[in-house]
Amino acid sequence: MTDDGSPDRDETPAVRSDGGTKGADDVALDPWGASTVDDYRKLFDEFGIESFDDVLPRVPHPHYLMRRGVIFGHRDYRPVADAMANDEPFATLSGFMPTGDPHIGHKLVFDELIWHQERGADAYGLIADLEAHAARGLSWEEIDEHTESYLLSLIALGFDPEAGTLYRQSTNREVQDLAFELGTKANFSELGAIYDFDGETEVSYMQSVITQMADILYPQLSEPKPTVIPVGPDQDPHMRLARDLAGRMRYFKVTEAYASFELDDDERELVARAYDALSADVADPETDVRCNAAAEWLRSEDLAEPGVDSAIEILRSGGKEPLRPRVRFLNRNATDEAFEALIEAIEGEKRVYDEHIDSFELDRHNAERLAREIEVEHGGYGFLPPSSIYHRFMSGLTGGKMSSSIPASHISLLDDPEDGYDKVKSATTGGRETAEEQRRLGGKADECPVYELYAYLLANDDDEFATDVYDECVGGERLCGGCKEQAAELMREFLETHQEKREEAKELLESLDIELESDRR
Repeated sequence: MTDDGSPDRDETPAVRSDGGTKGADDVALDPWGASTVDDYRKLFDEFGIESFDDVLPRVPHPHYLMRRGVIFGHRDYRPVADAMANDEPFATLSGFMPTGDPHIGHKLVFDELIWHQERGADAYGLIADLEAHAARGLSWEEIDEHTESYLLSLIALGFDPEAGTLYRQSTNREVQDLAFELGTKANFSELGAIYDFDGETEVSYMQSVITQMADILYPQLSEPKPTVIPVGPDQDPHMRLARDLAGRMRYFKVTEAYASFELDDDERELVARAYDALSADVADPETDVRCNAAAEWLRSEDLAEPGVDSAIEILRSGGKEPLRPRVRFLNRNATDEAFEALIEAIEGEKRVYDEHIDSFELDRHNAERLAREIEVEHGGYGFLPPSSIYHRFMSGLTGGKMSSSIPASHISLLDDPEDGYDKVKSATTGGRETAEEQRRLGGKADECPVYELYAYLLANDDDEFATDVYDECVGGERLCGGCKEQAAELMREFLETHQEKREEAKELLESLDIELESDRR
C-alpha cells in the first residue's frame, strides 16, 4: 500500500499522447454528431469531468491507456477503484451502435470493458440497436449486418461472454421495463435542454435516450454496486442524465443539515464554516450556537462567495433556533412502509418530520448505507450513481478527425491486413519537412497520428517501447519513414491475429443466447 492507503501501482514511465490539447476554445459534446474537443482540459471546467490523474494512484495495476493519459478523465471513478482494490462487487458496461464495421477507435472501449472484467467486474456489452434505428435511421437489416461483427471483435479481443452478459436493447425486456420507469422521472423540457430536441424530434428518438439510461443502470438491477461506463467524452451528456435519474429513482436522499431549514450546497458550506468558528468558543455547541449568531458571523467576515447573501437571510429567519449538525433523510419516493422502517432503523437521537428524518448520531456514509438497505428491502432500486471514464478521440490517419465515412482516415478491424499496412504507410505524421530538419529539431509526436497508433494500440502493454518511440521521435533519432514502416508491420500483424481470433469466436457466439437476426425485420 502507498502512504495514502491506496494500492501500489506498477512503476512505469509516464507516457502521454497529447491528443490535440492545443488550447483552442471550442468544446462541443454531441452523442450523435461530430463532437469536437480541441482542449480536453476545458472539459474539467465546463462539464465537471475530473482529471484521471487524480484517481490513478487508487487503481491497482492500471491499464496502459490509463498510464499513458489516453484515459484522461472520469466521473466518480473512486468507488469503482476502491471496489476493485478491496475485491468487492462492481460492474462495467458499454454499448456499441452497429452503424458500420468496428474499427480501431472502438477497440479502446472493447479493451476498457475487457480489462475491468478481468479484474472482477460483472461485465455487460450491448448492441444499441434501438438507438441505431431511432437516432440514425438504420433499417433492421443494416443493423443485423453489423451486430455479429461487433460481438465477434469484442470476444476475439478477450471478453468472456460466459462470465459476462451480451444483449441487444430490442430483445431485453428488463431494460425496456426499466426504461419505462425511468421515463416517469424525465420530461421533454429536460431532454430538449440536454440534447437540443425540439417539436420536430421523433418520439422514438427521445425514447432511445431513456433506453440508454436503462442500459447504464441495468447492471444494478440485481443489487446496487459501483458501475463504470467507459466512453468517449461525447457521451458525457448521457452520463450526467443517468446520474440524475439514478438519484430521482431513490426512495431517500441523504444530505447534511444544520437546522430545520434546507440549504443548497454553497449555503451549506458557508453555514458549516460559521458553525465551526462559533462552536470553538462556546461551552455546549449543541445548544449555544444559534442561527442569528451564525448570520452575524458571516456578515462580519465580508465574504464575496456564491450563496453568502441567501445563507445570511436564511440564518436570520431562523432566529434563535440552535444550529446543530445532523444527517437528513429526505423522502423522495418512499412507500409509507419504507419510511416507517427507516424511522425504526435509525438508532440514537433523531427527529421525525412529515417529509424527512434528522439523525444526530449517524455520519453521512453510514446514513447512505442504511437508506439504501431499507430501500432495497422494500422493493426499491437503491441505485448508486454510475461512474464513467473518458478516453481521447483518436486522430484520423489523414489528419483531423477519424471518420467512418472516410476509409483512409481509419482502420477497420475487418480490413485486409495488407490494406491496414498500406493505410499506415500513407498516414500523415508529425514529422518535419526534411530529414535534416527532423534530426535537428525533432518530430512533433504529440501531433502525430502514427505515434497515437503506438500509444493507443501497437505498443500494447509495453510502456518502455511506447516511451522509446516518443523519445526517439522528439529527439530527432527516429525518422518518419522507418517509424511508419514499423507501425505498418505491427498493424498488419495485429489485424492478422485479430481476424484469426474472430473466426475462432464464431462458434462460441453461435452457442450464446443472443439473437443475431432481429425479428423486427
